[in-house]
Amino acid sequence: MSAPVEIVLIYQSLLGIYGDRGNAMVLVKRLQWRGIDAKLTMVEPGAPVPATGSVYLLGGGEDAAQVSAVRALQADGNLFRGLDAGGVLFAVCAGYQICGTTFTIGERDEVIDGLGLLDVETRRGPERAVGEILTRWTAPDGSQQLLTGFENHGGFTRLGAGAKPLASVEIGVGNANDGTEGAVQGRVIGTYPHGPVLARNAALADHILSVALDRELEPLERPEIDELHRQRVAFVRKQAVRH
Repeated sequence: MSAPVEIVLIYQSLLGIYGDRGNAMVLVKRLQWRGIDAKLTMVEPGAPVPATGSVYLLGGGEDAAQVSAVRALQADGNLFRGLDAGGVLFAVCAGYQICGTTFTIGERDEVIDGLGLLDVETRRGPERAVGEILTRWTAPDGSQQLLTGFENHGGFTRLGAGAKPLASVEIGVGNANDGTEGAVQGRVIGTYPHGPVLARNAALADHILSVALDRELEPLERPEIDELHRQRVAFVRKQAVRH
């Protein structure tokens, strides 16, 4: 009997203010719907991050929480070991920013070293990005998938040569109002939208699981989820026309 697929939710007390823990629940449920045994491991600062995770999750948080999370993860080291062993990291908003090489905090824009898992840098933007965002993601099979979410970030992120954008922006700001959103590098995926974003976008959730398991997953027939996604896309486009 194979071991359950381990979903590791990291530091909710620091990076859990926007409901991004829902991403973990979505991944577990979509595995269980397929008859795949899964377990959710929640880790707080001071406890070791398991190096056995299949998917690691980081969520949104404030400046001080970002610094604390980086220091704790660097001291622990097991996130890096888990990724080296084949795990996948999905990081949202503040979690995305701390995965980069550097990010800034506070009114003085103090530059902080990140985890160095993504070739991106984040600096204070000219305005805060707040509102619904709609992006277009090219799935591994070449199909175009629309992703929806809610962005709320003051940092603007620029990608270096080592990272590729996750998606292109149709409505919203994204990385730096440059038409790109998120970043992908190896088995690390960063993105700005909340929602939770994986509850809104089943295709992206299944992609993360496929990468973690190194195989394609059989499709799930959940028409109610597809319909909710269609309604959300229509709502975002309608709101954009009004404004």
